[in-house]
Amino acid sequence: MIFMAIENEEEISKFISSLPYSYKVDAKAAEIKENYGSYEGKDVSVAGRVMSIRKSGKLVFTDILDSSGKIQGYFDYAQSGSSFDAIKALNKGDIIGVKGKVFKTKPGEISVNVEGFHMLAKAILPMPTEWYGLKDTELRYRKRHLDLMLNEETRKVFIARSKAIKLIREFLDGKGFMEFETPVIQPVYGGGDAEPFKTFVNTLNEDDYLRIADELYLKRLIIGGFDRVYEICRDFRNEDLDSEHSPEFTMIEWYQAYADYEDMMALSEDLMLYVIKKLIGKEELTYGSETIKFSKPFKRIKYVDSINEKVGKNILSLSDEELFATAEKFGAKLEKGKRHRAHAYDRLFSILVQPHLVQPTFVIDFPRETSPLTRPKRGNPEVVERFEMYAGRMELTNAYSELNNPIIQRKNFEEEAEKAKLGDKEAEPMDTDFVEAMEYGMPPTGGLGLGIDRFVMLLTNKTSIKEVILFPMEKRGSGKVK
Repeated sequence: MIFMAIENEEEISKFISSLPYSYKVDAKAAEIKENYGSYEGKDVSVAGRVMSIRKSGKLVFTDILDSSGKIQGYFDYAQSGSSFDAIKALNKGDIIGVKGKVFKTKPGEISVNVEGFHMLAKAILPMPTEWYGLKDTELRYRKRHLDLMLNEETRKVFIARSKAIKLIREFLDGKGFMEFETPVIQPVYGGGDAEPFKTFVNTLNEDDYLRIADELYLKRLIIGGFDRVYEICRDFRNEDLDSEHSPEFTMIEWYQAYADYEDMMALSEDLMLYVIKKLIGKEELTYGSETIKFSKPFKRIKYVDSINEKVGKNILSLSDEELFATAEKFGAKLEKGKRHRAHAYDRLFSILVQPHLVQPTFVIDFPRETSPLTRPKRGNPEVVERFEMYAGRMELTNAYSELNNPIIQRKNFEEEAEKAKLGDKEAEPMDTDFVEAMEYGMPPTGGLGLGIDRFVMLLTNKTSIKEVILFPMEKRGSGKVK
């Protein structure tokens, strides 16, 4: 029975409903191919999607795709008998289960000599015929199920992503960290400079927010007595949608009591090397046309000095108006509500320094105004003990020696509130509950956030964040598949 279009919906529905509820699978395509010597001549049960069909007289060959890869199904009329007509009626896209012995065909193709065959799901829609030439990448993102079905490279990216996250957990667990979960819906958002998504909780009759970071809740765990904590979480920021930003993205944040930003630098070096060596097998990777080497120690530069070298003056000594004029001279656009020092510094750095940071680099010691949750630099209170780590011109991490003085923290929140009054939608709101928690005593702490999506971009040599997020946010459309 062939369904190239729905002609009799009732008959098709009856046929699909009659198919098996389950099917026992005992081998995967990749496993059979990689261990052919162990499987040769043995009976296996394999299931997957029919990706191609080749008919030759009383023989039918199919490529069957499972979660690990493809294997050939070899159907011989002499063995199949009365079921051969059903085999010849298979369509690309159908999902089947086959049982038989593993062997090699005369051309050397590892195959399953099919002795038993079951239809498991019928493809009503035909598979795309021009997928590999498709230029509409937005359609590929919206129809990710087809992208995964037809594009081996896409499957490899998301397998690598899954493995990378597993390795991150493995590394931190081995260092004595514990994984926790904190609220996604928060009455007060915080932990970053970002505009939040607003939601409404009916039962409480109040406006709440989707988290922009889990920082302030994980710090409460440190205050509560846990020494090493982390969370891999989805964060939401109502802002950019470009090659390096997504309104919904994945972060890991970890916090360690009795540590500072020097400890966080050492830990992040070790974690990245652990993941890269386990996943790639060496301490370097290819990103675009460049080779990025992750051997220790990573390079360090000072945030203020790196900008001063480009502008020819000390940015910390400039008045507000002089700083804004300098930023605008180099192409910065300071929007309404963002004409304050922190944003001017940020734009100067993004324009003048970041484009040159290809190799792994720690950018350390940020101006005080940029970091309301960070401790002052020992010996230089004009800057704070914060670093960002860059590679491939992308920011991968942001880390602090965490501020643990509740009196200063309250004042910093008050300064942020003044920014909000001037129209800065990214200013951090006052979180009185968090300040109160700090007043019970917060130990010295080091904390770090790592953007998992961008890290996976490096690991898989992808230049768009949408290539490493399974279902990225896209403009809605009715894109049709050819």
